[in-house]
Amino acid sequence: MTKNELAEQVAERTGLSANQARQVVEAAIETVSDELARGGEVSIAGFGKFSVSHRAARQGRNPSTGQPIQIGASKAAKFSAASALKKRLNP
Repeated sequence: MTKNELAEQVAERTGLSANQARQVVEAAIETVSDELARGGEVSIAGFGKFSVSHRAARQGRNPSTGQPIQIGASKAAKFSAASALKKRLNP
């Protein structure tokens, strides 16, 4: 499902116009992104939790040459599904 398809579903379920639903979806995504960028987490009851995962710097290998390379530390977005969502996916 794309962001536009998600907005269409929101519009159908809420009675909002397609434009309003797109704005709501965009605002929700921006809000979650902003919170994660600040290092926080977002918990949505019955759905799951978005958080930031910290990856340490490590040694790797260039797959074409086999030469060792240094891979820098990084952050990544992580999602943990709530038990209610897991139950819905696995009835």
